[in-house]
Parts: sequence; structure tokens; C-alpha cells
Amino acid sequence: MDAAIDGNAHVHVNTDIGIDTDTDVDVDVDVDVDVDVIVVGAGPTGLMLGAELALGGVRVQILERRTEAQRQSRALTLHPRSVELMDQRGLVQRFLARGRAVPGWHFAGLDTRLDFSALDTRHGYTLFLAQARTEQLLAERAHALDVPIRRGYEVVGLRQDDGSDSGRGSGDGRGGRTDPGRVEVDVRGPGGDLRTVRARYVVGCDGGRSAVRRAAGIEFPGTDETLTGALGDFAVVDPAALDRARAHGVLIAPLEPEPEDERTDGGPAEGRPGGLTRIVLVDPRRMRTPAAEPLTLEEFRTSLADICGTDCGVAQPRWLSRFGNATRLAARYRAGRVLLAGDAAHIHFPAAGQGLNTGLQDAMNLGWKLAAEINGWAPPGLLDSYHAERHPIGQAVTENTEVQTLLMELTLLPPYQRPAAALRQLLTELLGIEEVNRRLAGRISALDTAYPPTAADADPLVGRRMPDVALTAANSAAGRAHELLPPGRFVLLDLAGDEELRRTVTTGWGPRVTALTVTRHEHRTDLDGVREILIRPDGHIAWATRTPALPARRIERHRALTDWAGRPARR
Repeated sequence: MDAAIDGNAHVHVNTDIGIDTDTDVDVDVDVDVDVDVIVVGAGPTGLMLGAELALGGVRVQILERRTEAQRQSRALTLHPRSVELMDQRGLVQRFLARGRAVPGWHFAGLDTRLDFSALDTRHGYTLFLAQARTEQLLAERAHALDVPIRRGYEVVGLRQDDGSDSGRGSGDGRGGRTDPGRVEVDVRGPGGDLRTVRARYVVGCDGGRSAVRRAAGIEFPGTDETLTGALGDFAVVDPAALDRARAHGVLIAPLEPEPEDERTDGGPAEGRPGGLTRIVLVDPRRMRTPAAEPLTLEEFRTSLADICGTDCGVAQPRWLSRFGNATRLAARYRAGRVLLAGDAAHIHFPAAGQGLNTGLQDAMNLGWKLAAEINGWAPPGLLDSYHAERHPIGQAVTENTEVQTLLMELTLLPPYQRPAAALRQLLTELLGIEEVNRRLAGRISALDTAYPPTAADADPLVGRRMPDVALTAANSAAGRAHELLPPGRFVLLDLAGDEELRRTVTTGWGPRVTALTVTRHEHRTDLDGVREILIRPDGHIAWATRTPALPARRIERHRALTDWAGRPARR
């Protein structure tokens, strides 16, 4: 269980916690009837994807069923890889200014913490940041890129035709366009009127009950809810009782303070002016209560008292909710011209706070690939690689959350409490081994994400994250690798000095690839002998070579650029 609730929680108390999220409300603006991509859902995944598509030059609009931005924060964390993504788009300082860094994290609530600070990243921490604030910052990003966010529009059906798209690219490979297929989307507007809008592709980022997924006929296999937890965001708590609650396995998390003019309580929560406190628990007596059943303040107080002997003085709840452990993974992330990302593709118990982060990383993987397909230069199979790369990640996340949930649930069941306690103690000791801790920390943080190479003779770097090495590159002001990625293009780094590099790449792939000669870079053993590196727009390594002979290296480079960035322009 995690203080960051990023699953399909059910809202039963709906009041503002003081975050202004109205920057993206376009309720009275009519939808565009014909665009390249419709993104359904204006949560973190949809907002991130919309911005990535716009960065790739795609005409995109986001449709959201809700008429207002979500004010409650299901999730509270951005893990290291997600913070890296913000860094790679030049956004990280905005997020750091609003969040709080936490170097340690947990797996299944075990006593030994995961040490993110020991990982190979400049961002070795979890950023504690309310989801509502994350959505606000991403909405600002979308607006800066002129992405329309249309609120009050609910998708009620869709139809698609294949056109010329067989999943192998819809253009001529050089930036031209052929006659594409279309998806027709039926939407109900704010006034209840029905209309049809069209797009070349539709992406469902509309949560676990995704209307897009159902309309596309994509199966969502998995397991139903068998266990539920409860959370409450409170304006009033007894700070002296919180340590006692923590000692009994109750999770306590401070939230952002409310503006002074919106406070209605008689005192601060946990001693912070205007602060809210989130309390998360699993009550053995009530853990089979369906998540859809309303949660009351009195029940929450009773659960706290039963678990830790005090109700912690909770009062004036801003949000009360149950959440369950239903775990499902879409059978496929693409069905023709319809794709899925985020909770529409995977749901699970919010163990270790991975759901929102996985969705952001889905969006980063998909955005540039879909833009390439629409702009006509995608090489064969590029768009299909979205499922091939991200579906295994979704499966790994759903599996590790099931493991964590089981480790927690067994301790609540009398027949298993003794062996479960022994098992947890054993795992706690194992996490004290540096390599074990690093391995699991890499998995939860998503820093160990490495996509399988497509070539049998690929360099060991291929598929891994590009390390954010300090560097000096000709004709660039960037001082480190991630500072080269905000434009959302491929970056080709020449570490060996080919005087023909920029001319060759600019002539053939200029709008898609930035080529730079690196004159100096931070030493790393994994870069020993590397002559050139091609970095994907999402920060993973597409190709690397250690071939010393320049003529052979040029042949490899041409093949790699063609395989990833499409055929070169005609000369």
C-alpha cells in the first residue's frame, strides 16, 4: 500500500484542497471536428501525450469527460525516471519548485527502504507532489504548445477504417502523406448534444473504465477486486497520535497547504499552517468492503481506532475514498488506429506509487512514434513497437504490485500472520544487501527500463536510458546529455570526430535528427570505446557503435538512422 493512491479510487467527499487547476478549462469551446489525433482523457498521461504529439508537429486535441480539472490527488509521487522525463523536456525546475524530494522509498511497506539515491541518475529521489499539481503543470505545458483541452466531452462510441495503414507506416517515408484512414468518434458535449469528430488516430488515456478500450474491443484480462483500503485527506488531525498510527502500519502523508481564504478548520494539520494530512490504511475487518461502497468519516475513525487505538483526532475531511486491488492489463495496446496508455491499459493496487509514473512513461514512448507515423517518415513497425516495448513493462508493474499486495494482505489474515511476519522479516534483511536493494529500487523507480534491441549484434547500450553525462559539444550550449532532448528529436552524438557527420545527417535527416560532435564528456566505463550514440526522442539509446574504422562506421550509421528515423530525404 502506498500513500500515493494512483488506482481507480472512488470519490465520496468532493471538496477543493486549494490547488488552482482551472488553467485548462475549455468547456464552452466547440471541439475540432477533424484532427490528426484525439487523446481521450486529461489526466497526467493524456496531458503528457498531448504535449509530446504537439512537440512532434501533430494536430492534436484532448477530450475530457469532466467539466473541471481533477482537484483530488489520487497519486502523490513522481519517481526518478518520471523526473528524468521532465528534465529531458526542460520542465524539471517547475516540478522541483512545487514538490519535496524523498530519497528513500519502500516495497510492500517493508522496514528496509529502497535507496533511490544510490541509483545512476541525477534525480535519485521520489518527488512528493500532488497529482492535481502535476496535472496543472502538464496542462500549462500543453497550453504552451497550443494543445486544446476540451472539457465536458464524453466519448460514447467510435468506428475506424484502416485506410492505407497496415501498421507499417502511412506515408512515403520521406515526410509526405498518403490518403490515410480515419477514426470517427461519437462524443456527447456539455449540453448533452451528440456529434461526430474525426481523427487519424485515437488514444485512450481515459482510465480503468476506458470507453475507448471498450469501443475498440480490446480485452482487459486480469483479476477482480478482492481487497480494499481506505484513504482520507483531513484538515484536522492530532499530530501527537500520528507516530502511533505509523507504528501500526498506517501511512501518513502531508499534502499541500490550503490557501488561507479557503480554510474552514480551527487549526492546522500536523502542525503545518493550513496543511492537509493524508491517512491511508487497510482495516482487516473492512478490507472486503467493495470499493464502490461510500466511505464515511465515522467508519474511518472506527478503523483507525481498531488498528492503532486512536482515531488520530481526524476531522473535516476534504476527501474520503476506498481503493481496490483489481489488476488488469490490456491484451494489446494498439488495435488499428486506436491505442491505449496509462490506466486505460493497466490497473493495479497502488503499491509503491507506480501507476501515474507508468502512464507518463507510456506517453513518452508513444508520442514521438505516433508523430512519426502521422508525419509520414516512420520506418516499418515503429508504431507497433509501442506495444512491444510497453506491454511487458505494464505486465511487470501489475505483477510486482500483486506481490506487494499479497505480502501486506497475509499479515492481516490470522492463519498466515506468523509465517507472513517471518517472510517479511526475511525480505527486509535481504533488502539490506546493497545489490538486492539496488535491483529492486531500479525496478520500482523505472530506471532499469531497457527495451530489447531489434538486432542480434546490437551494442549493450542499446535500449537502455541514455546516461545524463556531462559533455561539451560543438555548436551546442548544453552541458549534459539530457539538455539536448527538449526539442523531442533524435540526437546523434559523435564521440570520435567525423568531419562529415553534420553535413551528412543534416542533408538526409535534418528535421528529425540533431547531430553533434562531442569534444569532451564525463568518463564512464560503459562508454569506453563508444564512437557514436543515437538517442531516441524519449531518452533511450537507439544505436551505439564502437567500430573504429570510419568508413564502416558511416555505413552502420546510415543503416541505424534509416531503421529509426526513416529513409533520408531525396538529395
